[in-house]
Amino acid sequence: MEPRQRLHPLSPALHGAKSLVVVIAGLSWSTLSRVGFGWFAALVVALALGATVLSIISWYNTGYHVVGRELRVYEGLLWRRTRAIPLERLQAVEVVRPLLAQLTGLAELRLEVVGGGKTEAPLAYLTVADAAALRARLLALAGQAGQPAVAPTPGEAVPAPAEPVGTATQVPPGRALHTVRNNDLLVSQLLTPQAFLLPFGVAFVVVQFLSEDSWSFIAVASTLTAMAGVVLQPVRRVLDDWNFRLARDDGTLRVRNGLLETRAQTVPLHRVQTVRATWPLLWRMKGWLRLRLEVAGYSVGEGDERNRPDRLLPVGDLRTAELIVSEVLPGVRLTGLPLTPPPSRARWLHPLGRNALGAGLHERVVVVRSGLLTRQLTVVPYARIQSVRVVQGPLQRRLRLATVHADTAGGSGAAAESRDVDEAWVLAAELAARTHAARRVTG
Repeated sequence: MEPRQRLHPLSPALHGAKSLVVVIAGLSWSTLSRVGFGWFAALVVALALGATVLSIISWYNTGYHVVGRELRVYEGLLWRRTRAIPLERLQAVEVVRPLLAQLTGLAELRLEVVGGGKTEAPLAYLTVADAAALRARLLALAGQAGQPAVAPTPGEAVPAPAEPVGTATQVPPGRALHTVRNNDLLVSQLLTPQAFLLPFGVAFVVVQFLSEDSWSFIAVASTLTAMAGVVLQPVRRVLDDWNFRLARDDGTLRVRNGLLETRAQTVPLHRVQTVRATWPLLWRMKGWLRLRLEVAGYSVGEGDERNRPDRLLPVGDLRTAELIVSEVLPGVRLTGLPLTPPPSRARWLHPLGRNALGAGLHERVVVVRSGLLTRQLTVVPYARIQSVRVVQGPLQRRLRLATVHADTAGGSGAAAESRDVDEAWVLAAELAARTHAARRVTG
């Protein structure tokens, strides 16, 4: 059995720095105004030191090693905990480098396991070389079905990763598909409701400030904090999708993105269960859309959406989207999908959006269109459908309408809204038949 490995010695310092940010945010502006800057700084330092000490103790009692076909992670001082992760259930191993990790030459390894409720056993932090080597080894063991796993003897070199370590967060391996221009990314986030409403918020604050005799520090700080919260989402999207690159490598898609926190994600194509194209209202003047996907087995319940491998195209034109969709779902073109609207009496339920609704069956996928201001096209391969439902609400029953749901494993699936009730049952039966046929073909 190979010896237990420790995380990098700088790990406690990085965890302590992260705790410092949480402490400052938790104390809030009101605490600063009550106790003064001196006591506030002393309180922050004391709490940060305490968090660092706890991080050191946690680091000392944390270790990992590979035993057969399991990755075992040990942690805890008073309550010892051992997590055994079967590598045959390993879905992907991601190398993530937050800003502090980039400055110190470290990386975090995150594991996705089939059916997991969240990212399993994040190993924070390792050197970039160790993270890349461990990632390559775990993926190699996970792919060796039926072969005996042999642990390296002490001193034996770990197999090298499939890509050069120095470029682990630079260029995706495989055949390059698309690189998003950062200028387009910036403009796309300026064409959002938050960006358009920000000037009105600034004007409101200025008017209030001029109309009042004086503003307290708390009022100013709270207002600025609220305004920062408004623009946080578009700013985060820019930071997350900066230098977005997509590549194809055998049966997987490789995604690299991020500015302050770089990420390397792997998306197995055979597990893609939904592709969703979205045309926001303000993007249509530029002819832009974005592509998202759902992957079976990933932690759809993950609280942080950045941990989910759902990015396919943050922003791009229709031609680029067609190219990418053809790689994910061969034979499917966004502009060539059969779509029929619901019957005219559906206007009673969708007075403005009836013409925006549509549904149809392609030879490989079921496709659904929805959305009035933000148009959305959802494509689900037949082989990924888990169940088919026909649902009628009270008003739908009076109008002889029904909604057909194509459910996927843990995902949102697709819903053909307000179809004629007879058509809905025919559509559901055809969906079930095509799903069974597709599953027989794919095994």
